[in-house]
Amino acid sequence: MRVSIDVGKCIGVGQCVFAAADIFDQDDSDGTVLLHAGGKDAEVPAAHRDAVLEAARLCPSGAVAVTS
Repeated sequence: MRVSIDVGKCIGVGQCVFAAADIFDQDDSDGTVLLHAGGKDAEVPAAHRDAVLEAARLCPSGAVAVTS
């Protein structure tokens, strides 16, 4: 499973960080989503799959997407 982020859609609510803090962070300057792994997409470790799915579900702007 992979997770991708679209910073252009992000409104900085931070639900992704609350759901999966080991995967997501927020930019200090504007609050937009970041991946701890860097870049715009990353492979999700098996131990974090449920949390990442929850983060995508909770994201109000659709900035977090999961693909298999």
